[in-house]
Amino acid sequence: MEKRPLSLSQPITYRIKVPGHLDASVLDWVGAMTFVAKFDEDGLPITLLTGLLDQAALQGILRRLYALGLPLISVSSVKDEVSQGFGSDK
Repeated sequence: MEKRPLSLSQPITYRIKVPGHLDASVLDWVGAMTFVAKFDEDGLPITLLTGLLDQAALQGILRRLYALGLPLISVSSVKDEVSQGFGSDK
C-alpha cells in the first residue's frame, strides 16, 4: 500500500478520546463523526469520537470540545478503519 504524505486538505480518519460518557444530546454537532462510550483500561469512562476529517474540520471539533470544557485524553490518526457507531462498551 502506498503511503500518502499528510496534507492540510486531505481528509484522514482521526480518533479523539475525551473523559466521561457523553451522549447524543451533548454531541449532536459532531456531524459525520461517530462516538462510542467505553471504559478505559483503568475502568474510567471515556468517549471515543472517530471520523474522516481534514485539518480544518479537526480544528473545529477540537475547539468545540474545548468550549464544552472537555479535556483531551488523546487525538490520533488511524489507518482506514470503519467506525463502530453509536453505542456503549464495557
